[in-house]
Amino acid sequence: MGKLGPTDHTTAATERTEDSKTQGELPAVVAGLAEELKRHDLLDTPYREGGWTTRQVIHHLADSHMNAYVRHKRILSEDHPTMRPYDEARWAEMADVTATPIAASLEVLRGMHLRWATLLATCSNAEWERTGYHSGSGITYRLDTLAATYSWHGLHHVGHLRLVL
Repeated sequence: MGKLGPTDHTTAATERTEDSKTQGELPAVVAGLAEELKRHDLLDTPYREGGWTTRQVIHHLADSHMNAYVRHKRILSEDHPTMRPYDEARWAEMADVTATPIAASLEVLRGMHLRWATLLATCSNAEWERTGYHSGSGITYRLDTLAATYSWHGLHHVGHLRLVL
């Protein structure tokens, strides 16, 4: 948990395998925590005062990581694409979050992360160094620094879920 520090290219390059592994393992970790949260009737409990509920965090992971997966695919298939931000807070309040069972997002995470981890595990050194520009942050990401960012992101939210338990 906490803020993500800057990921430099050297660190990102040495952690590529670990980031791919983290992406592959994340859905099972989230599913296990979701089962515990549901059993203890804690899905509508915020992880901190004023924070999202655990239900919103689980749906957010699916939303965010769908966007991330597409960003990775675009970096691999286009020359320096522009990645657009989205309003995470508004997405967390939409009906598909408030009225859809978390099982739907857990399934999205399972299938998407299998594909994402496979994609990352098969990247060449040249592919890891491809770039994309994030128009919301003004940051140019290399694929490996973007992968490191989302590896951290998933673990960050796992920490939020664990806080409630």
